[in-house]
Amino acid sequence: MTNPQILIATLAAAYLYVVTPGPAFLALFTLAAARGRAAGAWFICGHLVGDVVWGALAVAAIVGANTLGPTLFEALGFVCGLYLIYLGVRAVMTRKDAPPKTIGAERPLATGMAFGLTNPKSYPVALAMFSAIVAPYIGALKAADAPQMFVAAFAGFLLADATLILVAGLPAVRRFFLTHGVAVTRIVGVIFILFGARSIADAAEGAMRRAA
Repeated sequence: MTNPQILIATLAAAYLYVVTPGPAFLALFTLAAARGRAAGAWFICGHLVGDVVWGALAVAAIVGANTLGPTLFEALGFVCGLYLIYLGVRAVMTRKDAPPKTIGAERPLATGMAFGLTNPKSYPVALAMFSAIVAPYIGALKAADAPQMFVAAFAGFLLADATLILVAGLPAVRRFFLTHGVAVTRIVGVIFILFGARSIADAAEGAMRRAA
């Protein structure tokens, strides 16, 4: 039986991976603002396919890294942390006159699926997010934990999607997002930078603990 704390951490990582503002978040809220909650719901349902694929690969990588040894896991955390910071800095530097783009207005389900599966940022961001949150339990992970972690991650994805669909369709949110899209993008950047710093700090702490 997998440690319940590991499953809770995995569910939380999956939830935060989806609800933390990023490319898909911005696409969803822009689409919902322009076409309503139904269009946003179809988009996020399609995107769930990509979330499941990249989330499963991230969990597999974390469990595999633990099997191979902590050094690889720490290296992954450090590299992915740097990548998150890079994305965050780019988002923070978004121009004031950069308008949000409506993605998937005509075929939201198919567009969401394609967006989730082909976005090149999805895997490294998922790996960094899961690494940052599950890191405290890395020493307790084993290959047999992977199936239950996949189920916990899927539950987190469903909860997150339900949250986004509910919030994105609220009239006040739609008005706010269309008016303050650039500010939201910059907040995205700050969140990514914080998660990147957390991932790097955990990797450095683990390395120093082993060296002591």
